[in-house]
Amino acid sequence: MKKLLVILPVFLALMVNAQLEHEITGYEWPTDQAVLDKLEDWQDLKFGLLMHWGAYSQWGIVESWSICPEDYGWCERKKGSNPEDYFTYKKEYENLKLSFNPTGFNPDDWAKAAADAGMKYVVFTTKHHDGFCMFDSKYTDYKITSPESPFSSNPKANVTKEIFDAFRNEGLWAGAYFSKPDWNSPYYWDPKFPPLDRNVNYDPRLYPEKWNKFVDFTHNQIMELMSDYGKIDILWLDGGWVCKQSDEALEEYYKSRHEEAPGGFIKNRVIDQDIKMDELAAKAREKQPGLIVVDRAVKGPNQNYLTPENKVPETQLPYPWESCIIAGGGWSWVPDASFMTPKQAIHMLIDIVAKGGNLLYNIAPGPDGRWPEGAYELLAAMGNWIDVNGEAIYSTRAIPPYKTDNICLSQQKDTKAVYALYLEEEDGSGLPASFTVKGIKAAKNAKLTLLGAKGNLKWQNTNDGVKVTIPSGIRKNLPCDLAWAVKISAIE
Repeated sequence: MKKLLVILPVFLALMVNAQLEHEITGYEWPTDQAVLDKLEDWQDLKFGLLMHWGAYSQWGIVESWSICPEDYGWCERKKGSNPEDYFTYKKEYENLKLSFNPTGFNPDDWAKAAADAGMKYVVFTTKHHDGFCMFDSKYTDYKITSPESPFSSNPKANVTKEIFDAFRNEGLWAGAYFSKPDWNSPYYWDPKFPPLDRNVNYDPRLYPEKWNKFVDFTHNQIMELMSDYGKIDILWLDGGWVCKQSDEALEEYYKSRHEEAPGGFIKNRVIDQDIKMDELAAKAREKQPGLIVVDRAVKGPNQNYLTPENKVPETQLPYPWESCIIAGGGWSWVPDASFMTPKQAIHMLIDIVAKGGNLLYNIAPGPDGRWPEGAYELLAAMGNWIDVNGEAIYSTRAIPPYKTDNICLSQQKDTKAVYALYLEEEDGSGLPASFTVKGIKAAKNAKLTLLGAKGNLKWQNTNDGVKVTIPSGIRKNLPCDLAWAVKISAIE
């Protein structure tokens, strides 16, 4: 596959409980054939699990962001003895490691539920922006395996290893979420300077030795994950502001600041934070050949797929992508989380697959190490549906017109069979006696079947598309509910 640069319009997606603008940037195809092959395999998987979990879960708050001195309502400080005092709050937040003891942690339960639901890969937060490591890093004491953490004596204390092992045992790929910024590292937020925003709190150009120590620290931690945790398929990097900035971008930023009225609160500075990503990706792939690297929101060769956040694009996108979607509550655990209905979740999965993407579904473990019961119930319902219709989901690619009205399309990449997935109307009226799949026509000798049901369906091509008739016998004994897949063996 030759290198291809796709210039995209900018989509802005809002996080549900952390309304951080996340810009989708232009895509550049990788040139490493092993990575291209891995991406092709990843696009077959369609459905994955994302988990945000850390010591912050004890407070039921948004992950990390409340210790960042940016003025957003969603990261307002409300916990602790004196949330009005930033430094007291930050100290108490960091001391949550002293009480984090998730004794209910059993990743085998999660892995089985995910596999039964039809999920094919997991992306776990080994470290979020606050710097708290959910793995046994030797480069920091701010970790769940620290002797100061009560869970450190538990046989499953190295949470990341336990999760990756459990999910691989169920046949899922392992993906390591890792935050490039680290607000606990003295080489990122130097204790001599107050933090101003999410960025490094000093100018790396003025303190190159300090910045190089942070670069080494970051590389060392990632190489631990690449070396000591078995096969890793995806390195999922967050914190897109930690990147090399062009001279033009820096000049434009400083020009804009000069022109603004003095005294304004700066939420997002532009700082050259060169983390040496090319070098890091190359080293990681020496340990994990073909590794997919997702340097989120950083245009260039290290963003192997794109990640619209809590958003499903309006149409098909011409590059590998996944929508990161909150299943219920927030990215991190919140009390009494309300989850999507099975209908909402299944329809969303179908919509994403029709547009050529993957769904990365976020479920947040609680402070006790358990999932909410609602997560298990939702995944079980999704698994029941996928057991019948998985053929229309996995190893498929987008085919125009993708979606018309309440009918989505997908196409098997090998057999070229096309699937028309009828999404039940909001009124719960079920599968109608007939409907027209607009924009495509069945080939002359095509066979049409309803997945999960026996027998061929009657059909005819019309000016609008192919009209499908569902016999009353099938309609009275449908193989599933909420959505139904008609397989068209060949199209014109």
